[in-house]
Amino acid sequence: MRLLAAISVTAAIGVAASALDAQTPPPSAADIARAKRVLSTTPLIDGHNDLPWVIRESKTAPRDVDAYDLRKKTPGMTDLERLKKGMVGAQFWSIYIPGEIKDSGYARVQLEQFDIARRVIAKYPDRLQWALTSDAIRSTFKTGKIGSLLGLEGGHAIENSLGALRVYYDLGARYMTLTHNVTLDWADAALDSAKHGGLTSFGKEVVHEMNRLGMLVDLSHVSPGTMSNALDATEAPVIFSHSGARALVDHPRNVPDSILARLPKNGGVVMVPFVTSFVSKEAKEWDDAHTAAANEAKSRLGNDTAAIGRAVDEWTKAHPQPKVTLGQVADVIEHVRKVAGVDHVGIGSDFDGITDLVVGLEDVSKYPDLFAELSRRGWTDADLKKLAGENVLRVLKQAEMVSARLKKERPPSTKTIQQLDGKVAQ
Repeated sequence: MRLLAAISVTAAIGVAASALDAQTPPPSAADIARAKRVLSTTPLIDGHNDLPWVIRESKTAPRDVDAYDLRKKTPGMTDLERLKKGMVGAQFWSIYIPGEIKDSGYARVQLEQFDIARRVIAKYPDRLQWALTSDAIRSTFKTGKIGSLLGLEGGHAIENSLGALRVYYDLGARYMTLTHNVTLDWADAALDSAKHGGLTSFGKEVVHEMNRLGMLVDLSHVSPGTMSNALDATEAPVIFSHSGARALVDHPRNVPDSILARLPKNGGVVMVPFVTSFVSKEAKEWDDAHTAAANEAKSRLGNDTAAIGRAVDEWTKAHPQPKVTLGQVADVIEHVRKVAGVDHVGIGSDFDGITDLVVGLEDVSKYPDLFAELSRRGWTDADLKKLAGENVLRVLKQAEMVSARLKKERPPSTKTIQQLDGKVAQ
């Protein structure tokens, strides 16, 4: 599709979507009250919040947990008051590091992110509490605190070492996203080339060792081939910590219906994000057209960065970014429910990891509004409880049971990528 055609399509669809959304009635006071009642009795578990990386990248005090004071309104999307208003019951704090880091290796940066996250949890003992099991999350919720556990985003951090994987688990990581955006020596990523057709033999061994540990296998960011291979290899339910539905938005980061259809047998959960280009076809098309305009400007203007910036600004002014609404997030949740079932859907906002915001879901205070919208659409209390946290708690419990069995059956794996795959891929 030519750039101008893409722009025209995007603009037309964006106008239509805005008109349609304007016709959607708001949830009633009864729906809002019902949402809050559900979230007061079942822990809302968010699968992905990038607060530790925001603290690391702070322009005023990088890595300074004390300076980034969650008792005050922060410049980002997360602080204690807004978490309370949003009725968050448990949080997987993402300990993301980029797969493109090329300095001293991944482990140093990954350990620094563990340090930041652990210091955040320790700093607010009256509001945050370690809760590394399903039972601990439930008991912490009863005290009014937010159960906290870590999600390791990107298997590049283990540097092809199962020993490193085990140490990360001991530090509090309860899931690992098998890849981030870069294809690894043992797993293909969604946004990179498919070098292996999915998982290599060592990649499958990583899954097996995660099962033995009780660490959830997170399939956000991986290619469909990796998704399929992981589902074949795993003995425990998987999660997608922040992924949408590819049938609605054809983004490589989203989950195909063929994979959604396998979740009932596996028992896993897709945790739907608030990422505009994952939940809105119009936003995805606009992003693609914006990237094409920027690339065209770079090709035409060479190294004149000021001129490139002006050209992109002019394009953006002429083609406003479409708004993405809470209702579109609800549409994705309903699609996952339709294909996979109500037992296999959850919430994975990606707050503090996003820049473009969904209207109505701008920060961690807004979750009850999403649940009120689903109540308006006819979701029962039982359905809403499953979405909020019961599905994820079941997955955690099942992973713990699989782990207990496997630890009796086999010792920690000492296998290496050299043994299983012959050589390290270049």
